[in-house]
Amino acid sequence: MKLLRLLLPVLMTSWLNLASSSTTPSTTTASPNAAPADYKPVSGQPGKDVIWVPTPEGLIEKMLTAAKVSEKDKLFDLGAGDGIIAITAARKYGAQSVGIEYNPDMAQFARRKVAEAGMIDKVKIITGDIFQEDFSSATVVTLYLMPDLNLKLRPTLLKMKPGTRVVSNTFTMGDWEPDETMSYQYWNAYFWTVPAQIEGAWVMTGLEGGPLRLNLSQSYQNIGGTLTLGEQTLPLLGAKLRGDELMFRFITPDRKLHAFSGRMEGRRLTGTVVSDFMQKPVEITRP
Repeated sequence: MKLLRLLLPVLMTSWLNLASSSTTPSTTTASPNAAPADYKPVSGQPGKDVIWVPTPEGLIEKMLTAAKVSEKDKLFDLGAGDGIIAITAARKYGAQSVGIEYNPDMAQFARRKVAEAGMIDKVKIITGDIFQEDFSSATVVTLYLMPDLNLKLRPTLLKMKPGTRVVSNTFTMGDWEPDETMSYQYWNAYFWTVPAQIEGAWVMTGLEGGPLRLNLSQSYQNIGGTLTLGEQTLPLLGAKLRGDELMFRFITPDRKLHAFSGRMEGRRLTGTVVSDFMQKPVEITRP
């Protein structure tokens, strides 16, 4: 049993057949009736670069719950395999789903499963390469790739709209720490929220004695920094970044605790600062 636990993270590799060569299949959303009637995938079957292992339904539920998938979402499943994640997201959570699958036979099989589930109006399966297809409109991205492929994909994910939710089966994103880890039987999955890019110098206006100079450091969603008020440099306390939402606290020289919470919109942060019974709207912009 111990040996099984050690081997599963290696064996449970992606069902995605990636286009690492210069030749890729043409993108298609053919009719589900075109699927080979005798084709049925088998767990452990070889693909282009990896083997295919289906994700258990229990882990799928945890992944979609962690991402808070709803009818407002557009979910892209990178490496759709048999289509089960895209179908579940649409059927149970109401999302519009798109699956991208490299293997044409597997993609056709997934379309057949979509039709059997009665989800043709909510789920589309694309035969294509995830490194060439455009999934920038996603609000949720699910994937099951090997670690090196996760790292290759990571820059694209980090350029997506702040607040986009990402869930990975089994494998992490290197030094991009997950916001949440979930488990089901011997499986693990990891959840991230794409952070806004806020590192650098800012100016806060709206408080007495301002403007205040704000300097932020950032490593993915982990942030820190200082706030300069006159000749005083104040450390930021409890700074948190979740998507495009920023929170931090600071103590002014008169020993009053102030708490900022706000949201990034383009090149500015708008929000409020609360101290004692005072609440003031503030704006933070690039100098």
